[in-house]
Amino acid sequence: MQQDKHPSYRPVVFRDRSAGYAFLTRSTASSEQTIDWDDGNSYPVIDVEISAESHPFFTGKARVVDTEGQVAKFERRYGDEGGRTDDGKDEGGKGAS
Repeated sequence: MQQDKHPSYRPVVFRDRSAGYAFLTRSTASSEQTIDWDDGNSYPVIDVEISAESHPFFTGKARVVDTEGQVAKFERRYGDEGGRTDDGKDEGGKGAS
């Protein structure tokens, strides 16, 4: 590995402000702010808006889409036939392709 080409890879704390959750990992990200961790050491802290603790997909609080309502809405809009007549031609007069 060549010297002075790669950023320093060190322990960093990522803190999710909305969930009050923080975890220690290694990263090349830097920060002026520091936090005292459980092991007694001080580490740079990076504040993030969303993490696995607060993201709806991972917490199980994701919005459920009403698929039955979507199908009914499609059928109301386009009908059961999809715009074709009984003879297989479009309503515009052209044959089925």
